[in-house]
Amino acid sequence: MIKNNIVSNHRALLQKIARSAMLDKGFLIDFPAAAVTSLGSMAEQKVTLVKPVRDLRDLPWCSIDNDDSEDLDQLSVAIKMPSGEIKILVAIADVDSIVSKNSAFEDHANHNTTSVYTSAQIFPMLPEKLSTNLTSLKLDADRAALVVEFVLADDGSIKDSDIYPAAVYNKAKLAYNSTNAWLEGGELPQAIQSVEGLDQNLQIQLRVAKKLKDLRYSNGALSLETIEARPVFQGDEVSRLEEEKMNEAKDIIQEFMICANSITARFLSTANLPSIRRVVRVPKRWDRIVELAAASKFKLPAEPDSKALDQFLLSAKSSNPAGFPDLSLSVIKLLGPGEYVLELPGENSAGHFGLAVKDYTHSTAPNRRYPDLITQRLLKSALYKTSVPYSSEELSVLASHCTLMEDGARKVERQIGKSTAALLMERSLGQQFDGLVTGVSDKGVWVRIFNPPIEGKVVSGFSGLDVGHRVRVQLVHTDVIRGFIDFKRIG
Repeated sequence: MIKNNIVSNHRALLQKIARSAMLDKGFLIDFPAAAVTSLGSMAEQKVTLVKPVRDLRDLPWCSIDNDDSEDLDQLSVAIKMPSGEIKILVAIADVDSIVSKNSAFEDHANHNTTSVYTSAQIFPMLPEKLSTNLTSLKLDADRAALVVEFVLADDGSIKDSDIYPAAVYNKAKLAYNSTNAWLEGGELPQAIQSVEGLDQNLQIQLRVAKKLKDLRYSNGALSLETIEARPVFQGDEVSRLEEEKMNEAKDIIQEFMICANSITARFLSTANLPSIRRVVRVPKRWDRIVELAAASKFKLPAEPDSKALDQFLLSAKSSNPAGFPDLSLSVIKLLGPGEYVLELPGENSAGHFGLAVKDYTHSTAPNRRYPDLITQRLLKSALYKTSVPYSSEELSVLASHCTLMEDGARKVERQIGKSTAALLMERSLGQQFDGLVTGVSDKGVWVRIFNPPIEGKVVSGFSGLDVGHRVRVQLVHTDVIRGFIDFKRIG
């Protein structure tokens, strides 16, 4: 049992809570001795340019990620073709070249299946010497990659696509916030200035991303906008929560990853291989979504319809932009989580309801997610004409396990987020807040207050509440260790 008085600073306390939560959800925290021993003798691998590996190191590749990210999984670049069409190349780190099925790192990755990111500590799926160095597409390093390329038609559809192994070289390590500030008219980051023509290349990438996004939304992708709060530390103390929102730099990466994942799923299907698909099914609580729309005088059909839902979302955003993130959060909760499933050749995929994508897998983050590493191995078996590395039975078991561990990771991250929030809220006991009901289940009712954007449980006066209801609550209790923030309804 952890007690508040064990440590005197927030970060150390949160780290202890995080480690306890990881163990409670069945995660392995420490890497096995064999893996640690193997790391000691590992050095940079030379990229082998034996056909069919292409040498693409001269292209102006760049990565765009969070300010502090070092586990870089993908690079991107745009190529203007003689016809005037644009070809986009997305390079995915060839993690399997080091983390093979018989490597010393496999058991840990297979068990945890994902990196877990908390405000106090990151628990990587792979040792940091790999994920942030040897298998990372880090700046100024030759790296092996699988490249997904596609040519865009004028309407934003994919005219042609291909996947192949290549050697790549990251010429610019960019961050979302500074890159977006420049895209919106601010100062050009030095990392972009240092690569000739990269500024024009990024502008082309942005135009392509917008076309991809426009087409997805015309097909029924959901216009959702939530508020993400990131803890800011001053030394080892949590000082505040800082809101993070989508921006154009993030849009580039999001749209390219969605496209690459769809192309990969179709590639495996064409190769007649089984695969692990990422699906978000038709929402079971569609009736409640219909009620939310009706409260805004918008009529949704009785049966789930993503295009109709997006029309409602766009209407709601236009009429009440300030309250739209709250509505988005309610809809996301009602849509339900994604899951991994086995798909055999010729089967009809359940697709991804929220993205309006029929064929979809996870393939673009093999340093961080085990399903992506599985997919990479399947891709390489198709590219190199080798035996399929997994049976359908193995993939089915792995898909279920990956879903289970992803759910556990989400719970750990949420618990540490709540413990962090509880540290901030301790000084606000007795204060009143406006909020939105975000969850209703047999275990209780949850509300997210607007300022600061923190979620807690309604422990008194919750009768009759449902997702999407606005309430006035009073903070009555916090428990940092357990991540509890308790409110009572007062209006």
